[in-house]
Amino acid sequence: MLENITVLIIDDSVEVIRTLSEMLKSEYKVFFSIDGQKGIDLAKKKKPDIILLDILMPKMDGFTVLENLKKEDSEVKDIPVILLTNLGQKDDVEKGKEKGAVDYLIKAHFKPSEVVDKIKEVLGKK
Repeated sequence: MLENITVLIIDDSVEVIRTLSEMLKSEYKVFFSIDGQKGIDLAKKKKPDIILLDILMPKMDGFTVLENLKKEDSEVKDIPVILLTNLGQKDDVEKGKEKGAVDYLIKAHFKPSEVVDKIKEVLGKK
């Protein structure tokens, strides 16, 4: 495990969470939430090193979660956020970056090494 780095996954798909958790658990401590508001609460409680955030979720979408995480008075505003997106959401990725996300991963293309490499890249661990 890399220096006890923690990753928070916020995604409404149990399958995506399961897949990502399996990919990451050998190198990182992984937490997850299937709900946007609970994800914000978990981020504030656990203070992860990085957050993987789905854009399209019911109740509270990823943009709203991102806005809440990046508020000026938020104790989690400096945690890097990588968006999880489906193909064809380029406009959403740009919107997310404008709101404070640092990068994105396309769900259809997840490969364990790429996800780990992206996290390392964002955290400056490469």
